Amino acid sequence: MSKQKKVAVILSGCGVYDGAEIHESILTLLSIERHGATYQCFAPDIVQHHVINHLTGEETGEQRNVLVESARIARGNIKPLTELNVADFDALVVPGGFGAAKNLSDFALAGAEVRVQDDVMASAKAFAGASKPVGLMCIAPAMAGRIFGEGVQVTIGNDADTAAALAQTGVSHKDCAVDDIIIDPAHKLVSTPAYMLARSISEAAAGIDKLVATVVDMC
Repeated sequence: MSKQKKVAVILSGCGVYDGAEIHESILTLLSIERHGATYQCFAPDIVQHHVINHLTGEETGEQRNVLVESARIARGNIKPLTELNVADFDALVVPGGFGAAKNLSDFALAGAEVRVQDDVMASAKAFAGASKPVGLMCIAPAMAGRIFGEGVQVTIGNDADTAAALAQTGVSHKDCAVDDIIIDPAHKLVSTPAYMLARSISEAAAGIDKLVATVVDMC
């Protein structure tokens, strides 16, 4: 009997405007289990870029911690990203939300000059270096050029301006429907637009489940 595959999931806070997209995160965890694998959530133990009132869309002036906020989604079962050992896992998945572009990286501010947060970069590069599959969804593929280097293939859907910024980081962007995925077999990288395009949770779920199924199958 083959051993159960284990997937590391990196979260970026809690809430679409300043952290991990909650629907994407939960759909990811659900899909991992449905495809016969297990997961462990991680997040960087850092102060998040800012806090947004999700009712009004305005900044609150509060200060929150990415790991503490991510623990809300993970029901407390989460570890600091510094404790992620690539040898313990078969794959890595990163849900989207603005936290991927504000906390895991600074893409929301720097665009083509994006810098990936140190712990995120170290973890992602460890999976890439070990030839273990990685799944990036929504805006998280904005980090792919820095992680994998020139020519890596990803999608963020079909937004021309975002795709152009990604191209400046070495990414080869592919337009993609909301319920589909882009596979870069050379890098064992899978991406899907999720809420970059999704108009409903069911639309987001279709692409996310396809991404997770492909990542688990690649293990």
